[in-house]
Amino acid sequence: MKLTTVVYAASALALSAGFAHADNHSNSDVKKALMDAQAAITKALAAMGGDAMAGGAMPSYEYPSLDGKQVTVVSWGGAYTKSQVEAYHKPFIAGTGAKIISEDYNGGLAEIKAQVEAGNVTWDIVDVELSDAVRACDEGLAEEIDMSILPPAPDGTSAMDDFIAGTLDVPCAVPTIVWSTIFAYDKSKMPNGPKTISDFFDADAFPGKRGLRKNPKANLEMALIADGVAADEVYDVLGTDEGVDRAFAKLDTIKDMVVWWEAGAQPPQLLADGEVAMTTAYNGRIFNAVAAEDKPFEIVWDGQVWDLDLWIIPKGAKNKDAAMQFLAYSTSTGPLAKQASWISYGPTRKSSSPLVGSYDGKPDLKMGPQMPTAPANFTNALQNDFEFWADNADELNERFNAWLAS
Repeated sequence: MKLTTVVYAASALALSAGFAHADNHSNSDVKKALMDAQAAITKALAAMGGDAMAGGAMPSYEYPSLDGKQVTVVSWGGAYTKSQVEAYHKPFIAGTGAKIISEDYNGGLAEIKAQVEAGNVTWDIVDVELSDAVRACDEGLAEEIDMSILPPAPDGTSAMDDFIAGTLDVPCAVPTIVWSTIFAYDKSKMPNGPKTISDFFDADAFPGKRGLRKNPKANLEMALIADGVAADEVYDVLGTDEGVDRAFAKLDTIKDMVVWWEAGAQPPQLLADGEVAMTTAYNGRIFNAVAAEDKPFEIVWDGQVWDLDLWIIPKGAKNKDAAMQFLAYSTSTGPLAKQASWISYGPTRKSSSPLVGSYDGKPDLKMGPQMPTAPANFTNALQNDFEFWADNADELNERFNAWLAS
C-alpha cells in the first residue's frame, strides 16, 4: 500500500503550493514530494504571519435520524477526548438522537485484534495512529470505508480534494488531525530551560528525571536526532542494526532517570507533581495544561515527531452503520474546525482551517501559532514514517521490552 501523508497546512494557499498525490511514486519521490510540500507550507505560513486561522461561521450539517442507535467511540482520553466530545459527540447526539459510549485506550492494535479474532467486537470506531491504521487495513482488522460518504466542503469541493493530499489513500481509515510528540518542562522550576532535543539527554546541564512514553516509537527517533543524526536521515539510520543499537545506546544515557508513561494525560501530571524535570508528551496535552489550567509549562519543538490520527471501524463492529455516520460527521468541515479550538492539533481538511480562530473561551489565545506546523515550531521536525513502523513495530517492540527488562 502506498500512502503519502503531507503536513497539515493552515490555509488553502499553503496546500495549493505544490502538493501532489504520490500513489505511484518511488520512496525517493515520496520523500522529495513531502520535503517540497513542507517547504511550501512553511513559506506560505510565514508570509501570513503564522496565523492563517481567521475564524468564521461553522457550516450546517444534515444529520441522519439515529434514534435508539448506539456508537462506542474509543480514543486516548484526557484533553484529547474532551476536544472530541465537545466537537463531535455532543453535536452528533443532539442532531441524530444516537447514544455515544466513550471509552479510552492507550493505542496499538492488540485489543482490536483480540476482539476481531474472538468474533466479539465491542468497539465501533477507534482513533488510531497512522502506522496502526495501515496495519489494521493490511491485516483485515478494519472495515473498508466508502469515501463517497464523506461530505463535501461547504463550497462544494469534494472530500477527496478537500482533505490534505494523499491522506485518504488508506481504504480503511479517515484522518482527523495532525499532532506531534514533543518534550516540555516547567519553566517556573527551570527558568533557563532546555532548547534542543539534545538538552533532553544532557543530565549534567539539566539534572532531574525524564518522562518517556513506554513505547519505542518517537523515542528512538528523538534519541538519534539528539545524537547528531539529521532529521531527514533518521529512518535511513534506524533501518540498520547499527542505527538501532545507536538509538538504544543514547537512551541508555538517561535510562536510570526515566519515569515511563503510557496514557497521554500522564506527562502534564508528571510535570505538575514535580516527578520529572522534563517529559515527552503529545503537544496538545501540554497546550491544554497551559491554556485551560494555567500551568507554567514550555514546549520545546526541536526534534518533534509529527503524525496523523485517523478513525477506523473494527471488522465486524456491531453498530457499523451508525459508526459510519459518526465518522462522516466528525470528519466534516465544521467539527474538525471546532476540535482545533479545543486543542492544538491541526484539522486535516483544507476548508476547516479558515474557521479556526482562538482557543475556546480565550479570544486572545490564537490557535495558529500553537500548531505543530507553525513556522517557528517546524524548523527541525520529523514525520513519523508509517511504513517503517508498520514493517518493524513487532521487532522493535520486542527489542524495546527486552531493553526495559535488562
